[in-house]
Amino acid sequence: MTMTTRRPLHFNAFVMNTTSHIHHGQWRRPDAGQTEFNDVDTWIDLARLLEAAKFDAMFFADVSGLYGDSDAEFDVYVREGLQIPSNDPSVLLSALAVSTTNIGLALTSNVMQNHPFNFARQISTLDHISRGRIAWNVVTGMQNNGARNFGLTALTDHAERYRWADEYVDVAYKLWEVSWDEDAVIKDREGGSYSDPAKVHKIHHVGERYRVEGPHLPSPSPQRTPVLYQAGSSVSGRRFAARHAEAVFIVAPSPAIAKQQIEETRDFAVENGRRPEDIKFFQGLSFVIGKTEEEAQAKALEYEKYVSVDGYLAHSAVVDKAGRVYPPDTLLRDVTTNGAQGFLEWTSKYITDREPTVADLALNQSRSTRIVGTPEQIADRIEEWQDAGVDGINVINWVIPGSFAEFADSVLPVLRERGLAQADYAPGPLRQKLFGEPPLNDRHPAARYRGAFADPVPVE
Repeated sequence: MTMTTRRPLHFNAFVMNTTSHIHHGQWRRPDAGQTEFNDVDTWIDLARLLEAAKFDAMFFADVSGLYGDSDAEFDVYVREGLQIPSNDPSVLLSALAVSTTNIGLALTSNVMQNHPFNFARQISTLDHISRGRIAWNVVTGMQNNGARNFGLTALTDHAERYRWADEYVDVAYKLWEVSWDEDAVIKDREGGSYSDPAKVHKIHHVGERYRVEGPHLPSPSPQRTPVLYQAGSSVSGRRFAARHAEAVFIVAPSPAIAKQQIEETRDFAVENGRRPEDIKFFQGLSFVIGKTEEEAQAKALEYEKYVSVDGYLAHSAVVDKAGRVYPPDTLLRDVTTNGAQGFLEWTSKYITDREPTVADLALNQSRSTRIVGTPEQIADRIEEWQDAGVDGINVINWVIPGSFAEFADSVLPVLRERGLAQADYAPGPLRQKLFGEPPLNDRHPAARYRGAFADPVPVE
């Protein structure tokens, strides 16, 4: 154990409004409350638990379609509860916003599933309701089925999706940041003016995909633009994050690889006129906690009894040419797939005393970002991630609410003793809590529009 004084890390609860999010098969455990995800009290109770533990935010993942090949059978996803059924997190956040006071509320929404004008309005509304605690995880979509659900014949090319996202956020920035001047709302009862017409502007956006006249219908919310998350790990994704993100979610297999990803993205940020510290990085980790190391290892074996091989393989798209999940006893050397190549190589190198199978691959996926140990041992490992440049942890649950309650009761006190976790919330909106100031800084690309629409040019 080190006694070095450290800066506090940020902690998000990484969840999804569904039964089986990341750790597939765990919903079968008798203590798994995520099976009741349709019950709003499941989430209100969890949000209050996390806020009492001083988690920085609840981070909701989301999808717009099924994983795997669009034309294949999808029985495995339905059977496993693998992100189907799932509900819209943007609606749920309204309930959580009025049930909590300080915890941040982050939602995932991809550029396919909502027009930017409507999306910007929804986000501003949530930011008003929550008094400035909303974050948006900007994603470009990854399911062919999701693309078809919104009228496309297939998922748009990877690089082109990020070009699409660039225009999408551009429209949103104009609406959030500059359609309304800060003092546009005057509430002049005597003069009969609720807002000053001279300080509300149309944006007249004309681009490759969107024509948006404006103005933004909501008045400025506490943050105007929500805190911006991004989770792309490709070069295109990292370059997009370097331009736009304030927080990046990574799932690196080791601190060394995390360090490489973080440094590269921060270098890209500097190339875009930003500072390295303008972006915070959150590593996804799950925890198996015991009072002793032996107890923790025994619990890990118990968790593995519930691992769904089919669930992990379907999620990572380890499927054959017909879109079917390989049987668990299939030898890895007989697997041909476009997905999870890194996991295939890693598992083949890790198991040397026999021929590794597809079942081994699923177990390795369940262990890849798992830390097993006592609270002190877990804190030691978290220090290693901080030393690699990580600013926060996305805590991934096995069960809801138990995984978060155990982390809050057992691990967070040790982290606080080491200065690794906050003891209370900083004041103000979410961005102020994370960065010390509520508005986007002047280095962010959204800032270039401020004051740009005082003399609008009509759309031709």
